[in-house]
Amino acid sequence: MRWLLVFLFLIAAPLRAEEVVLGLSQDQVSISTNFDGSEIIIYGAIKRERPIPTDAPLQVIVSVSGPLEQVTVRRKERRFGIWMNVDSVEVDAAPSFYAVATSAPWSEVITDTEDLRRTISIPRAIRSVGAPMNVNEPQAFSNAVIRIRKDNGLYALMEGAVELQQSTLFRTAIQMPANLTEGAYLTRIFLTRSGEVVSSVETSIDVRKVGIERWLFNLSRQQPLIYGLLSLAIAIFAGWGASAAFRLIRSG
Repeated sequence: MRWLLVFLFLIAAPLRAEEVVLGLSQDQVSISTNFDGSEIIIYGAIKRERPIPTDAPLQVIVSVSGPLEQVTVRRKERRFGIWMNVDSVEVDAAPSFYAVATSAPWSEVITDTEDLRRTISIPRAIRSVGAPMNVNEPQAFSNAVIRIRKDNGLYALMEGAVELQQSTLFRTAIQMPANLTEGAYLTRIFLTRSGEVVSSVETSIDVRKVGIERWLFNLSRQQPLIYGLLSLAIAIFAGWGASAAFRLIRSG
């Protein structure tokens, strides 16, 4: 029995031959009134207990995922001369933000099986189940979420954006737009060889509103009536101010 345990340990040892050590330029993003986005530098190194294998090149995948949210997607069609909603699907969980950076083209860094197991690619990160039976092509609704959020800068696949030096040091930059959702942004690093994951590590980036943004957010949740009255008063004052300025310009 003892020799069997030793044999199993020796077989499993190469699986831990390479491990990733992760670093972040910042692990917290503060959203203030003048926040226009942020750049997160993700870097690290590969720790080894033996020489670098030469059978296949090492690759790196970096993913940053925002809080999951439910999304209702509607499909419109032109009927009787007007555009109207004909179908709708509830996408159960879609990341509010999702960015993936790789050290090589996607097809070279991971197999479909590993991607399915780890849910790394953008389509696999979206969960949509239980679409109505009468809806044609339910996958098109998830694709619509991806397309719209790519156009808004919320989803991105950046092939070749991870700089990998001598299969030991890596670095990439993730651009986070201004329209971020509060919460913990899961950050994952995967090391792969021949498309198979050999090591992974994860951490999180905390995104929070600060200052007046935080005060207004809390007010809207805790005192919605006061928040509504305050918004109405600001709108009235802004309208009055614009009207007064226009009259002053005309009279001058």
